Amino acid sequence: MFPELYILRHGETVWNAENRMQGELNSPLTRKGEAQAANQGKILHDLDLAGFLMISSPQGRAVQTAGIALGAIAQDVTTDHRLREIGVGDWSGLCRDNLPLGDGPDALIAQYEAAPNGEGMAAVAVRAAAFLADLKGPAVLVTHGITSRVLRQMIAGDAAIAATSIHGGQGCVYHLKDGVQKLLD
Repeated sequence: MFPELYILRHGETVWNAENRMQGELNSPLTRKGEAQAANQGKILHDLDLAGFLMISSPQGRAVQTAGIALGAIAQDVTTDHRLREIGVGDWSGLCRDNLPLGDGPDALIAQYEAAPNGEGMAAVAVRAAAFLADLKGPAVLVTHGITSRVLRQMIAGDAAIAATSIHGGQGCVYHLKDGVQKLLD
């Protein structure tokens, strides 16, 4: 069984708005992204988070989101490289509209899998599983869309990702406890 988690995706970035693949590269939050992070902070503000670890991806957009969302409630936010976004290799920074896209409901996953020199979903799953295995207590995680998706699926099963965007929600918080996911927005 996994510890209780609150999972946040970083707010909208300039490259999200431009429909660009970010992967390991970074772009800053837009004003909308800053507002989304502030909304996440409001959602978390009234929760009892005593004893919760606050952990962020080390990528700039996640750290920026953590500063806004957790700034008023966290004594300390650490980073863990295993919460970073999926690497998209040679497609980093490119517009999605100009890249091959698979067919069907998993078309975007196929795009991540096809990225030359990219990380791939299986590698994200390996590092996410290692992160969860090392997690010693309840935590608030600030991460990325694909990484959030993989973590949530591992904890709450396929139902956790069935009705959500492939990239996870910006501006909302996913609460996971006892194998059940609840969307807080």
